[in-house]
Amino acid sequence: MAGYAGGLALIALLLEWVAHHAHRRSLGLSTAGFTYHPDQDIWRCPKDQHLFPVFSDPVRGTVIYRASAATCNACPSKAACTDSNQGREIERSNVCELEYGIALFHRAVSLTLLVLASVILAVELVRTAGLYPRVVLAAALTLFCVRIRRLAAKLSQSIQHSRPSQNLIM
Repeated sequence: MAGYAGGLALIALLLEWVAHHAHRRSLGLSTAGFTYHPDQDIWRCPKDQHLFPVFSDPVRGTVIYRASAATCNACPSKAACTDSNQGREIERSNVCELEYGIALFHRAVSLTLLVLASVILAVELVRTAGLYPRVVLAAALTLFCVRIRRLAAKLSQSIQHSRPSQNLIM
């Protein structure tokens, strides 16, 4: 049973890691090769052209940056960069609601798995005889409880914030 609890905890930790890694990677793909310059509030493309802010929605926390259509349409790398005849666009905004919901879902699943693993360890702690196995189970249970507390705090904090942290999407 303790092995099963350890497996659940490992799955929960892997789920958190994979979700974080996938999210970071997807954000990087939408702006690959582009560099944001916050001091000038512009994006620079790999061909050293600038994307300037063309639209801002303070309610949604969104800014759209666009390169000039003439510049993009004349660029030899256009086909690999954009299919728009209006110029390449990058949207800088708060994490969209779908990404935010998926992140909350992954965190809740991880938390649920860790709670289940902790219940299994607590039952095993009561059922097991011998000092050494009980010390090991108690130590594992303590570690799980610390991790549960951290995940629960992150989940609670995420739910309380009406707007998630600023990220880049296209």
